[in-house]
Amino acid sequence: MADVHPTAIVYPGTVLGEGVRVLENAVVGKQPTLSPRSTAKREDLAPAALGAGTIVSTAAVVFAGSTIGARVIVGDQSCVRERVTIGDDVVVGRGALIENDTTIGALTKIQANAYITAYSTLEDNVFVAPCVVTTNDDFMGRTERRHELIKGPTIRRGARIGGGAILCPGVDIGEEAFVGAGAVVTKDVPPRVIVVGNPARVLRDVPADELL
Repeated sequence: MADVHPTAIVYPGTVLGEGVRVLENAVVGKQPTLSPRSTAKREDLAPAALGAGTIVSTAAVVFAGSTIGARVIVGDQSCVRERVTIGDDVVVGRGALIENDTTIGALTKIQANAYITAYSTLEDNVFVAPCVVTTNDDFMGRTERRHELIKGPTIRRGARIGGGAILCPGVDIGEEAFVGAGAVVTKDVPPRVIVVGNPARVLRDVPADELL
């Protein structure tokens, strides 16, 4: 049985697994309100679905059309937009924003105030440090060509992104790569290397004892 705080809002049709907790002032199953100029898809959304043991923390918002696995923590004041899929045992930190049409693999950790842009893919066991920014539009809202080219980063299994790093549109962060704090990643990062700087450059290999 789910436990929903009296101040929380759970919209009709939302599926709450066994042991789900929805805490104070959280909102689950919200329909999006889109600007007339929004590039997001406009379609009827399935109800949100939360797996067993998941916790939606104080003042967090989970939109309709999203599927969240088991034992996930959606942190205080964080937001999961529509058509997001989150695997089991994921942590979404306080104030983090997961934009629409994004996939997040199991055991991934997204820390406080990180921004995961629309149309991103994070595989299993990814680590995203606080205040990381991802981007998906090289044209920053200009030209019609942008609509067919919008794409967030792909962060492969076991990769780690340091605090305050910026990932440019469409970059591929290789499996178990390490992006240093404050790096600006403008091109693909090979697997199992450490990159640092602006623009990010390869520094050395990830030590063998740090690999999964």
